[in-house]
Amino acid sequence: MSNRIILNMVSHHGKGAVKEIPVIAKTKGFSHIFVCTDPDLLKFGVTKKVTDLLDEAGIAYTVYSHIKPNPTIENVRDGVAAFKECGADSIVAIGGGSSMDTAKAIGVIITNPEFEDVRSLEGVAPTKNHAVPTIAVPTTAGTAAEVTINYVITDVEKERKFVCVDEHDIPEVAIVDPDMMSSMPKGLTAATGMDALTHAIEGYTTKAAWEMTDMFHLEAIRLIAKNLRGAVENIPENREGMALAQYVAGMGFSNVGLGIAHSIAHTLGAHYDTPHGVACAMMLPIVMEYNQDFTGEKYREIARAMGVEGVDSMSVEEYRKAAVDAVKQLSKDVGIPEKNDRVRPEDLDRLAQDAFDDACRPGNPRDTSVEELKELYKKVMV
Repeated sequence: MSNRIILNMVSHHGKGAVKEIPVIAKTKGFSHIFVCTDPDLLKFGVTKKVTDLLDEAGIAYTVYSHIKPNPTIENVRDGVAAFKECGADSIVAIGGGSSMDTAKAIGVIITNPEFEDVRSLEGVAPTKNHAVPTIAVPTTAGTAAEVTINYVITDVEKERKFVCVDEHDIPEVAIVDPDMMSSMPKGLTAATGMDALTHAIEGYTTKAAWEMTDMFHLEAIRLIAKNLRGAVENIPENREGMALAQYVAGMGFSNVGLGIAHSIAHTLGAHYDTPHGVACAMMLPIVMEYNQDFTGEKYREIARAMGVEGVDSMSVEEYRKAAVDAVKQLSKDVGIPEKNDRVRPEDLDRLAQDAFDDACRPGNPRDTSVEELKELYKKVMV
């Protein structure tokens, strides 16, 4: 069996990295950029940090911001139409997972119009052409969409999210600038940071994990444990640490997949509009406890990366509990609620089936069933 690694062609990291965008655009010969962002980033001037640079460089662009927090099929279709109308030849995606995922879907459909229904992109779609040239600029430290081959779209009509996995969607360039993340409020910083931790822990324990991705994931866990609390308090060096941490986690999980914490989080987002990072944080310790007997010695290394001392003298049961407890404590410290008061007993059958059908479920280290997933949902109910 062979293992595959797919990463960005180029990434720029550190304060002021956004200043590279006009240089890159001119070098690549972009004549009209489609700026894909969300309404809040536009409203609060975050997108302007990039468009001002384009204005100064005399580079034409069109802004598209018709994007919901859980981007929908309609958002993608409208974006495709707007891209065609303005005659763009490239994309700059600015934002968190919502903007990035929308931009990925738009970029893929423009070069592979046979998938314009959007739903046919679900799973591993047999696209033939790489997406429109894209520069990705994250404004949250969590999704790592700028370095992954994954994106998630919400089907409002069917009340479900679907995961798309396509090596043709990865942005050519990632601009990871902590200054673009400095305006994130505490709640969003906490939620996206816990999403990144879920990426790292699920990626580290997934069935497809191997030595190279283990390296990425353990370092991401260490960086998140070290920096997330300070990032929530908007301490600059911790913001920078989280910017790097979420990217490193993305380098790993994009290549080996995730598990059922994400499967369940996707359904909570689709049915109740629960923010993705919050849903991941709620489910991560529950799923870790569920999976622990199928993870070998990996929880010892998770505990060590989380900063737990004395793990080498602990029994298997002790270091597994220590790893779960460290995750619970971090989530509590950054203000994530433990329960979801919107989950209703009458929804459990549908929720469990949707989670079982989710593309992340097969990667879980422990094989599961609809009935077992239903029991996991009960643990997060009030």
